[in-house]
Amino acid sequence: MASLVKLNASSSSWIGQQSFNQRSGSSSCRLPINNRRVAVVRAGSYTDELIKTAKTIASPGRGILAIDESNATAGKRLASIGLDNTEANRQAYRQLLLTTPGLGDYISGSILFEETLFQSTTDGKKFVDVLRDQNIVPGIKVDKGLVPLPGSNNESWCQGLDGLASRSAEYYKQGARFAKWRTVVSIPCGPSALAVKEAAWGLARYAAISQDNGLVPIVEPEILLDGDHPIDRTLEVAERVWAEVFYYLAENNVVFEGILLKPSMVTPGAEHKEKASPDTIAKYTLTMLKRRVPPAVPGIMFLSGGQSEVEATLNLHAMNQSPNPWHVSFSYARALQNTVLKTWQGRPENVDAAQKALLIRAKANSLAQLGKYSAEGESEEAKKGMFVKGYTY
Repeated sequence: MASLVKLNASSSSWIGQQSFNQRSGSSSCRLPINNRRVAVVRAGSYTDELIKTAKTIASPGRGILAIDESNATAGKRLASIGLDNTEANRQAYRQLLLTTPGLGDYISGSILFEETLFQSTTDGKKFVDVLRDQNIVPGIKVDKGLVPLPGSNNESWCQGLDGLASRSAEYYKQGARFAKWRTVVSIPCGPSALAVKEAAWGLARYAAISQDNGLVPIVEPEILLDGDHPIDRTLEVAERVWAEVFYYLAENNVVFEGILLKPSMVTPGAEHKEKASPDTIAKYTLTMLKRRVPPAVPGIMFLSGGQSEVEATLNLHAMNQSPNPWHVSFSYARALQNTVLKTWQGRPENVDAAQKALLIRAKANSLAQLGKYSAEGESEEAKKGMFVKGYTY
């Protein structure tokens, strides 16, 4: 039987020595102790702060508002309501979101695009200070987007490791306390072993660099909804991906208590002939997480991935009907913003109504995190799906 080695001095995560050593190129430091070699996670100067930040974000009844769309994607959102893609319009929309009174009751963190992190309101108050005043932790998107992965089955890899340490230090100095890196896995394209390994390794390197610079990393290998595959196929791929991700997180000495996960829910492909109920999605998703995610991880913050606003909330609610080893919550972009954007229409006189729409969605997901949500009275707009084939962020 393989001997056991502890991966993380502050966690309960263990792994067999034999399987751990089967892969070469480990970056862990192993010391011979009574004929055993132990892999040690080195606690950095930010470890206590990282753990505290992660726990703050993973607080009961609260989740993450993701407004880190690239300028190109933000332009598409603005174009849908007839606005030009200018910095002033992007600032106005994000000011509407971040200055919503009472937002901190339901939102614990907000992921920003770099432009927004360094912006202020029209009154001159830094957006990071607007968030702090509501006890919302500022976060930052740090990846540089997806590009084709040579040698793969028409798959992608996520770039952005070059210069990440210096950028992360600057983001910390500006007030960011957590980071996001989104890579994707496509089921219709395989996924190939190369694409899965590249996604896992890139996430692990990013996570280690982020922690070294004081930022809690959100680990996000998004398994795209594209395809007509059944839910069992999604489960199979998700288990494979997360096994690889946690192997490389351990290899890179990442402190599990100082990370957050942003997984896809386990659902059938968007083009599958049968839709799954919230109870079925919850069962499959929690099965996958319990098989792959150590309880040392403080928070699971789901992405919505093109689900309708109501679907995303119903599925989250179903996953919180019994206690979980981790805080199970949300990190939604479109599933929090869709109705807000359509209510605003770029008109100053609609700001109050748009902010109320945001609070309605934020409160609904807060209740879902607590397992107390009801879909009664939801608007038809909130029930409309938002899946886009081949979606880019």
